Amino acid sequence: MKKWLAAVSAALILTPPGAAMARDSYPERAITWIVPFAAGGPTDAMARNIANEVSKQLDQTILIENVPGAGGTIGATRAARAAPDGYTFLVGHIGYMAAAPTLYPRLAYDPVRDFDAVFRFPDTPLVLLVGAQSPYRSVQDLIAYGKANPGKLNFSNAGVGSTSHLVASLFTSQAGIEITPIAYKGAGPALNDLMGGQVDAMFDQTNTALPQTRGGKVRALGLTSAAPMPQFPGVAAIGAQAIPGFQVSTWYGLYAPKGTPAAVIQTLYSAYQRALQNTGFTRQMSDQGILLLAADDYAPQALQRHTEAEGKRWAQVIEQAGISLQ
Repeated sequence: MKKWLAAVSAALILTPPGAAMARDSYPERAITWIVPFAAGGPTDAMARNIANEVSKQLDQTILIENVPGAGGTIGATRAARAAPDGYTFLVGHIGYMAAAPTLYPRLAYDPVRDFDAVFRFPDTPLVLLVGAQSPYRSVQDLIAYGKANPGKLNFSNAGVGSTSHLVASLFTSQAGIEITPIAYKGAGPALNDLMGGQVDAMFDQTNTALPQTRGGKVRALGLTSAAPMPQFPGVAAIGAQAIPGFQVSTWYGLYAPKGTPAAVIQTLYSAYQRALQNTGFTRQMSDQGILLLAADDYAPQALQRHTEAEGKRWAQVIEQAGISLQ
């Protein structure tokens, strides 16, 4: 806690004069955050939760505009073309800010060149699930069967190019097994068929999988986080039990159209830092299976580096797996 308070204090003390001036006059009207998915989904819920806390710090309304379609790329394209005046932002996601440039060869925006990073949200790891009646009791069991029976394991996913599809591709590549991916129109139907025994396994986000695991409808074999999570008692990280170094999360962040004033970005980031000091807010996210990060990992520069690194990482996974949306 002392380290966190020191980091926040330093950030506020070192805020450049321009940023202080921006806070005096900015924001003068409501701000829009574009969410490139439909209302009610995990990205929308995360965005609204954080926007609500940041708006309190800014004493200004933050409006959520849902612009779904094409895996999030339609909304991201609109945000990239918005005026860089500090009143339109993009809620970024691993899919359209890291994987999309490889999945969509004619993408109308570049996640790095067309945006400025503002701050990173807490992460959402994934969990490897099997049905409640599944014979597999561990990640090792699943891998052993996969190696002995190439292609016979069916993994459901939320659609071609979805996070659950990409993470399953990364997992099978590093585990040295072959699976049959089965794409659904969303995580809900994919999870329903897992619970019904129509498929063998699935990677789902921890926050959406938590109610099903607690209800005994599915069994969690391993987490994609670096360490165990208290929300999933007795479930070890995949990297600790089967594939050393295996770690991945669904990540989010706030981005501004390229050219947005640095003082505006600093104002938003400072408001977010203050929001994260609300222990009730952070405890609520943690209880939902969302992973809080080290203080420095939320910063604009950290998000920018992460975006670039993730783009390279997922390009390699997609190319090796031969995933195509064409």
